[in-house]
Amino acid sequence: MKRLIDLTIATVMLIATGPVLAIAVLLIRAQLGGPVFFVQERTGRWERPFRIIKLRTMTDERDANGDLLPDGVRCRGIGRLLRKLSVDELPQLVNVLRGDLSLVGPRPLLPRYDPWYTQRERVRFQVRPGITGLAQIGGRNGVPWNERLEYDVEYVTSWSLRLDMAILARTIGKVLHGSGVATDPAADMLDLDKERQLLWTGS
Repeated sequence: MKRLIDLTIATVMLIATGPVLAIAVLLIRAQLGGPVFFVQERTGRWERPFRIIKLRTMTDERDANGDLLPDGVRCRGIGRLLRKLSVDELPQLVNVLRGDLSLVGPRPLLPRYDPWYTQRERVRFQVRPGITGLAQIGGRNGVPWNERLEYDVEYVTSWSLRLDMAILARTIGKVLHGSGVATDPAADMLDLDKERQLLWTGS
């Protein structure tokens, strides 16, 4: 039933938001150039890798040493607007149709984080990751890692269709208000691997 709901809603949303995506693609091409899409490997169900699809929201600007500038500097103009409205997330509906993602589930994270989960937190890999989830309605990018991953455990262990519908409804509200979106999350908190390396190894 969950998979059927995913396929139905994702198909309807892709059709309904097609004009929005087309306009966003044109604006990205005009302001940022190519490529229009940002594709990145993430860890999915059963710890299998997949490639997530988003609209590109940042430039490739680098400093004198050739290192990328902070996200907050590279994400501006149309990129900042697309993030605020969560339009950059719409291509993930294609991931839902392909079976990589569900509409609701733990957010898929970077493969380099895989060694740093506790055994309890690894239950997140028992379900398809989602476009939105408990952590996202609980604060989105502002939730600390321990709390965010505990939300994921709570979701997996207490899953129901009613819970999914409630999360989707609250996600729509957050998107409409543009709340909890961070242009540069790294400016507010360490990446999971860096934070746990400090905590677990003291280095």
